[in-house]
Amino acid sequence: MTRWGKAVTAENAWRSYPRPQLERDTWMNLNGHWDYAIRPANAPRPETMDGKILVPFAVESRLSGVARKLLPGDRLWYKRTFALPAKWPGQRTLLHFGAVDFEATVLVNGAVVGSHKGGSDPFNFDVTAYLRPGDNELVVQVTDPTSTGDQPRGKQTLDPQGIWYTAVSGIWQTVWLEPVADLHIADLRAVPDIDKGELTIDVALSGTTTPADAVRVTALDKGKVIASTVMRGNRQAKLKIPGARLWSPDDPYLYDLMAELVKVAPPQGGAGGRPGLPPMTTEERQAYAKASVVGEPSDSVRSYFGMRKISTGIDPRTGKMALLLNNKPLFQNGTLDQGWWPESLLTPPSEEAARSDIVFLKKAGFNMLRKHIKVEPARYYYDADRLGILIWQDMPSGALGDQAVRRGSEWQATFSSAGMAQYQQEMARMIGALRAFPSIVMWVTNNEGWGQYDAKTVGGIAKSMDPSRLVNTASGWLDVADSGSDVYDIHTYEEVPLTPGQQADRPIVTGEYGGVGLPVPGHVWFTDRDARIYQFATDTEDFRRRYRIKFDAIVRQAKENGLSASVYTETTDVEGELNGLLTYDRMVEKLPAEEYARMAGPLFIGK
Repeated sequence: MTRWGKAVTAENAWRSYPRPQLERDTWMNLNGHWDYAIRPANAPRPETMDGKILVPFAVESRLSGVARKLLPGDRLWYKRTFALPAKWPGQRTLLHFGAVDFEATVLVNGAVVGSHKGGSDPFNFDVTAYLRPGDNELVVQVTDPTSTGDQPRGKQTLDPQGIWYTAVSGIWQTVWLEPVADLHIADLRAVPDIDKGELTIDVALSGTTTPADAVRVTALDKGKVIASTVMRGNRQAKLKIPGARLWSPDDPYLYDLMAELVKVAPPQGGAGGRPGLPPMTTEERQAYAKASVVGEPSDSVRSYFGMRKISTGIDPRTGKMALLLNNKPLFQNGTLDQGWWPESLLTPPSEEAARSDIVFLKKAGFNMLRKHIKVEPARYYYDADRLGILIWQDMPSGALGDQAVRRGSEWQATFSSAGMAQYQQEMARMIGALRAFPSIVMWVTNNEGWGQYDAKTVGGIAKSMDPSRLVNTASGWLDVADSGSDVYDIHTYEEVPLTPGQQADRPIVTGEYGGVGLPVPGHVWFTDRDARIYQFATDTEDFRRRYRIKFDAIVRQAKENGLSASVYTETTDVEGELNGLLTYDRMVEKLPAEEYARMAGPLFIGK
């Protein structure tokens, strides 16, 4: 266990507001002890349960209090009761799940309110019609094929060994309730443009609007209003942010954003004899910006944004293509960050625990992490935004055992239509849920050919949904020439990292390198097997020597070959992998953080 895991109780398990980019004042946390049972998938609902499980920790984890494997032929049942506060405002009640792996069906008071397939994305149901006064019964049933299916699952397997880890099933992020008005703000997206000094804002409402339904959006700097406008609901608006303080790892400056659902005197206009303003036009936008607000807001949400730009361009120092942050070359020095925990697997034991990894990486001279084929709870990205670290966000991989593209492959894997649809749908949900966080600067849509079936289409979806970020369509191995990848990415675990081949139209990056293993007695997950995967150090001094050889090569390639980014494997040990900068329990730094930072110093001289 980590020190944070030892402090977890049913009363303090993940209590922070779970959606920091769309925050309301009133909500109810449903984390804590639930009843659970595991039965054959074809068995009816159990009359008696097996015991208690601590939500939001997966049933396989120690912190859940269960630590039982869920097999593909099993069904996991959850049950608890809740009562709404007597004076809870709002006319509707939404039931939110941060993530449930993999297929969930939800019942309230015996009635099915909805189902969801997808292991990493948030979802919610309007449960208003199913509620009754006093106690309400909530039941969730879950099935999970894990490594027997082709669904996105990252590194989960029923047989953990090597680079594959203990599976996760069931609820593994916060469950919560929220009261909302009949018509309310459903989504808020803010995209900065530092070149124009403006912020583009999209606000989606929960239903169809009338001309009197509008949204007032306000940008604030430390409580001071710097820009505001009124827009019709389900529309887009722009706010001018002149002279903005730009967000970067060195200065992670953030602005606050408020959106309020209001009533206005409907603006008049129209052309060609037709009444009303033509929708989605400059005329409509300008008319609503001048509209008079009537009465008080019926809904309001708090958010925030960072003014920053990620792009590619020529580095004047090398004459080669480079990654640019805010129009300036910046070497992205990162680690492969798997985000696994010994006591809680995919779920960090606490918000503080998750934050501690970022704090360590910053102290160790890293300005980037590659969130490797998993999605974190939203609070993690909120902390990344405030602490100032760049994130390459991987899409969790999925494939059948024979659908992995290898180094020597000449073409991509073949997936079923259903498999492709599930992957693309989950990726779209991931991007939709995370694109508000300024720390994320790149979407990695496939890793090392694991289920790489159509890099051009998959990467195109990511780029079309979010043109404000870079897209890496193949981190390692099979680079598809017409996939539209913004970078050329290789993986190299040789003792001295290889240099990516020069590209005329895109930066070169090393998406994985390193992998120097060093076991620390008393801090090893598997004590009964040899964990040699890449290179293995004999002691701390040998670890230091091997790390130095690899990192010096990265520095040399950055200066001589125009290497734009590197990702060292990895932040921490994970189960059978012992190549972390930290042990799996985060108790031992294999070298002092300051030493890593000193070695990284030459990458940023003259930046």
